[in-house]
Amino acid sequence: MSEQGVGARVLRKEDDRLMRGRGQFVADIRMANMQDVAFVRSPLAHGRILGVEIPEEVRDSVFTIDDLTGVKPIRAVSGLPGFKISEQPVLAQGKVRHVGETVVMCVAPTRAEAEDIAAMVRLDLDELPAIHNMLEGRRDVSSRVHEEWPDNVFLETKVNVNIEAVQDAPIKVQRVISTSRQSMAPMEGRGAVAFWDSRLELLTLYTASQIPHIVRTGLAECLGLDEGQVRVVVPDVGGGFGYKGILLTEEVAISWLAIKLGRPVRWIEDRREHLTAGANCREHHYVITGYADSEGRLLGIDCEATVDSGAYSSYPFSACLEAAQVASILPGPYDFPGYRCETHSVSTNKCPILPYRGVARTGVCFALELVLDDLARAAGIEPYELRLKSLVKPEQMPFDNITNKHFDSGDYPEALRQAVAAIDYDAIRKRQKQGEPDGRLIGVGVSIYCEQAAHGTSVYAGWGIPMVPGYEQATVRVTPDGGLEVRIGAHSHGQSLETTLAQVANEILGIDVAKVKVVHGDTAYTPYSTGTWGSRCMVMSGGAVSRSCQTIAKRLAAIGAFMLKAKPEEVEVRDGKVIGPNGSLTIGEIAYTWYRRPQDLPAEVNPGGLEVTEGYKPQRDSGTFGYGAHAVLVAVDPETGDVEILDYVIVEDGGKLVNPMVVDGQIYGGTAQGIGTALYEEMPFDASGQPLASTFADYLLPGPTEVPEPRLIHMETVSPYTEFGVKGVGESGAIPPPAAIANAVNDALRPLGASLYVSPITPRRVLEAIDAAQTNKVAQQDESFVSMRITSREKV
Repeated sequence: MSEQGVGARVLRKEDDRLMRGRGQFVADIRMANMQDVAFVRSPLAHGRILGVEIPEEVRDSVFTIDDLTGVKPIRAVSGLPGFKISEQPVLAQGKVRHVGETVVMCVAPTRAEAEDIAAMVRLDLDELPAIHNMLEGRRDVSSRVHEEWPDNVFLETKVNVNIEAVQDAPIKVQRVISTSRQSMAPMEGRGAVAFWDSRLELLTLYTASQIPHIVRTGLAECLGLDEGQVRVVVPDVGGGFGYKGILLTEEVAISWLAIKLGRPVRWIEDRREHLTAGANCREHHYVITGYADSEGRLLGIDCEATVDSGAYSSYPFSACLEAAQVASILPGPYDFPGYRCETHSVSTNKCPILPYRGVARTGVCFALELVLDDLARAAGIEPYELRLKSLVKPEQMPFDNITNKHFDSGDYPEALRQAVAAIDYDAIRKRQKQGEPDGRLIGVGVSIYCEQAAHGTSVYAGWGIPMVPGYEQATVRVTPDGGLEVRIGAHSHGQSLETTLAQVANEILGIDVAKVKVVHGDTAYTPYSTGTWGSRCMVMSGGAVSRSCQTIAKRLAAIGAFMLKAKPEEVEVRDGKVIGPNGSLTIGEIAYTWYRRPQDLPAEVNPGGLEVTEGYKPQRDSGTFGYGAHAVLVAVDPETGDVEILDYVIVEDGGKLVNPMVVDGQIYGGTAQGIGTALYEEMPFDASGQPLASTFADYLLPGPTEVPEPRLIHMETVSPYTEFGVKGVGESGAIPPPAAIANAVNDALRPLGASLYVSPITPRRVLEAIDAAQTNKVAQQDESFVSMRITSREKV
C-alpha cells in the first residue's frame, strides 16, 4: 500500500469545495430567461378528475395532460411471472391515485409567481374510497387502484424448500411483525433544470439524480426523442439514499415544457412536496414462524410477507423492488434446511416506493432477528448462542444458502463473538440483576446482517426490469502534463468517489491523488452506467478504473522502455514513474513525448495512445456480501416509554477497505438512519389516505443527542471475486439497527412480560406494550383464580 493507494486514510478531495460552500447543486444553476414551475398536486388519495378550472388570464401559463401531446406515461415493467403493469402519467389523467400526484403544471418567472398561479387553479375531483391499508387492499377488491386489474396486487411470489420436513420441530415461534412507512430525508431535495438547444436539437437536463444514464433513457422514451438528443447532467448531489434513484414525472414534465417554450425551466422541490408527494418505502408486514431443535439450532423459517408498493411502479426498479427480494434474502447468512416464503406487492393509494438505503434488507433483518431472539428464549439459551449455532461457518465459504444466494467469503460467527465481547454481555446480565438506581430497565440486543452488493447481470436479467447492469466502464486518460482524467458513469452523492477512485488510480500508476481528476455525472462525457445504487460503485467503478489503469500502465511501460533503451519486461510502473534497470522517467515525461514529440516514439507504439476505456465485472456477478454484527445496550423508562441508547458496537466486514476513513463515515451515517428507523421515523396515513407528517415537526429524525458514537470494529475478509477483494459497504450501517435495538428493548421489558414487534419503537408504543402485558397478566390471574375456585368446589 502506498501512502495514497488502496487502504490509505486519504482526506476527501471533495471536502475542499463542499466545506467552503463552493459546491454546485441544481438549485445553484442559473440561466438567462429561466422560468420556474410549481405543480398543482392532488389533495385526495383517490378520485376521478371531473375537470380542471383554469382562469383565462393565466391559461397560457398552465398545462394539463391534454396539453402534453405525444408524451408517453412512465412504465416500469418486470418480467417476473404474474407482474401487473401500471402506467404513470406525467400529469394525472382520468383520476388521481395518491396525495401529491402531479395534476397541473404552472410556469412563471419565479417560483412565488408560479405558486400564485397554481393557487388560482381549481380541481374538480370525485373522491373514491382510498386503499390506505395494504392488508385490506390485498383482500378487498371493491375499490381498485387500477381498474383494469382484477385486484390490487402488483406481484405475488412463492418459495418452498423442504418446509414440511421441519414443521414438527420441538420449538416453534410465530410472530406478527410490521415496519412503518418512511420518507427519505436527504439534505437536498429533488430538483431539475431543463433547457432545449434548438440549433443542436439537444435537450439538456440538470437534475439531482443517482442514475443519469437511466434517466436519459427513460426521458427519451417518454418524450419520443433519440437518446442522442438528450444530455443529462448531474452536479453535486446533497444525499441520495435511493430517493434520487428513479425517473420523476416532474423531470419529464419540465423537459417537455422547456422544448415547448424554448427557454430554460426549473423545478425545485420544497420539503412539504418531499414528505407528502415523494416516494416512500419500508412498509412491511410479516407473519413469520421460526423452527428450532431442542438445543436451539435454527431449522426453518415460514413467512408470509406483504409490502405496500404504492400507486405506481417506479422506473426503473419497478414495484416488485422490495417484496420480490424478501423471499430471496430473508434466510440471510443462516444455514438451515427448511424454508417457505410467500410475498405480496400491494398497490395502494400512496406514493410509489423506491430503493431506500438497504432496500428490503432492513425489514427482513428486523423480522428474522426478532424471531431468532424469541426462539432462543424458548430454547432457554442466550440469543447470540442460537445465532452461533446457526450461522454459516467460515470453512463453508463460498456458501450457497437455501435460496441459492452465493456468499463469497467471511467469518460471521467471529463477527458476532467480537460484538458480544465488546458490549460486555456478561457484565450487562449482572447489571440487570442489580437493577438501575433511576428505575429504568436496561436490555441488550444483537443482530446479524448481510448486504448483497454489486449484484449484476444475471440477477437483474431475471427480474426483467428496464435496467440490467452489464460491464461497468471507465475511461482513463493521461494528460500532457502527466495528470490523469478518470471518467465514470456512476455518480457520487456522498460516497467520496472523487477520492477513492483517485486512490485506485494511485495504486496502479502512482500518480498523486491531487493530480487525478474524476469526472462523473454527465452523459455527454462519461461511459454508460446504470448508476449508483446497491453499494456497487467501489466494486464496479473501482474495478473498471483499476483495469483501465492497468492497460495504461502497459502502454506507458512500452514507451518508457523504448526511451530508457530497455526491454518492456525489464521496466515497471511505480510511484508515478516508469523505472528501468538503468534509470527512470516520470509519467509526465512520457506523456510529453506522446503528445508533443511523437517523432521520438517507437514505430510499433500502440496507436490508442494514453487514453483507454475498459469494462469490468467481478468474476461472479452474484454480488459481494458485506456483513457484520451490531450489539446495543438500551435503557427503557417504564414510566415514560423513553428509550435511550447507552452503548452501540458495530463489527463490520467490508472486505478490503479502499479508504477506511470513508468507510467509517458510511457506516456511521447508515447507523444514524437505522436508529431513525428503529425509534423515530414514521409516515402515517389516515383512513382517507392523507399523509399525516408533512413537516419535520411531525416526521421525526434523530439528531446528535439521539445518536451515540458507535464503537466500530473492522474485519477485512477479502472477496475472492473482486479487484483488491473489496465488498460493498454503502448500505450496511442502515440495515441492522432496528433489529438490534428492538431486541434490546424487548430484553429490557422481559421482567414486565412486554414485547414489541413494530418499528419505530415510540414511547407510546412502549407504554401500550407494558399496559397490554399488565392487562394480560391480570386476566391470567383472574382466570387462574376462577379455575382454582371451580376445582375446590368439585373436591367438596
